[in-house]
Amino acid sequence: MAKSSAPGERSKGVIRNVRDFWARVTEGLKMGQLWGEFKSEARSSYGLYSKDVDWDAIGREKSKFKKVLFAAWGLFQAMLMKLSPARRVLLIIALVLIVIHPDIRTNSSNAEINFEALGAAILFVLLALELADRVTMKRDLEIAREIQQWLVPARAPEIPGMDIAFATRPQNTVAGDYYDAFLRPVPVAGVAGPSLLIAVADVAGKSVPAALLMATFQASLRALAATAASLDEIVEGLERYARAHSLEGLRFTTAFLAEIDLNTRGMTYVNCGHNDPILRRSSGQIERLTTGGPPLGLPAFTDNELAYLSGRTQLMPGDLLFVFTDGVVEAVNETGEEYREERLLWCVNSITGSAADVLSRVMTEVNTFVGYARQHDDITALVLRVTG
Repeated sequence: MAKSSAPGERSKGVIRNVRDFWARVTEGLKMGQLWGEFKSEARSSYGLYSKDVDWDAIGREKSKFKKVLFAAWGLFQAMLMKLSPARRVLLIIALVLIVIHPDIRTNSSNAEINFEALGAAILFVLLALELADRVTMKRDLEIAREIQQWLVPARAPEIPGMDIAFATRPQNTVAGDYYDAFLRPVPVAGVAGPSLLIAVADVAGKSVPAALLMATFQASLRALAATAASLDEIVEGLERYARAHSLEGLRFTTAFLAEIDLNTRGMTYVNCGHNDPILRRSSGQIERLTTGGPPLGLPAFTDNELAYLSGRTQLMPGDLLFVFTDGVVEAVNETGEEYREERLLWCVNSITGSAADVLSRVMTEVNTFVGYARQHDDITALVLRVTG
């Protein structure tokens, strides 16, 4: 009996190993999810390469066959030029060997050289080299993300009468979005007691360049907030710094900053070209916080001091403040449709519960709308609810 059951046990072991391997490869995703993810990645990759193709010249061709041929050639060149010169040559050699596969035999043994296999081997080596570069870059980006996570609060401050929640989802490993909420360490003139400073900002651009400027924005804000400067003076300081480091306006920053007197619940705010935050009153009325000025660091104001206006409002128990970056309302689904502010307003106005509940519901709604479409911008939101 033991001998007869051994093959069955081995078969079960093989099946179990195959299942474990498949689970590691797919990370538990179902075939539909894998296919949706592949389509999203393929669409994103096509967008990357197609930007380097002269579609106007291709469109002038009358022959449909030539259009297809030139489009394929243009995409191939765009892909080729993304490689290093040495890898470009190897790729061309590999493709020539696979497509032409010349029949060459040695005179001594009449042995045939399989050039198709040689070309496939070269392609595999190129894949391994590109993967090694990707892994190295990903490791560096992971370190950068850890550093970036140190710059934003891991959890919301616990303040009596205030319920705060925030979340961010980078488009890449690192992000250009910034959020913060902290008690100012130095009493501010005109404020009787402690004050809470909240900030949500979005540096133009994505990935590493935007993340680096986000780090400098955070450092500047924290340094200015540690003084007795008013919110208007903090904004002026951030504007001067942004103008000096905006690369002639290419890396401007939109931001919403607000300071709340914890004794009176009076809030002063400045909207620097940011998406207008949503203030939902306890009655259900919606207000948009628009007062402020343009984004920080625009070149049009390089030679002139720009005065940002500050708005003031009184927070009452039951009020909810929702601050977000444009990645929320500009999230795109597979058909290219944007989420838009109309959906966000309806979602915020229809949700009750804690700040975390509101935030979770909005992020879930955005995720459901987007589906498998690839995220094209950082998504960040901060929710503040007045509880008493």
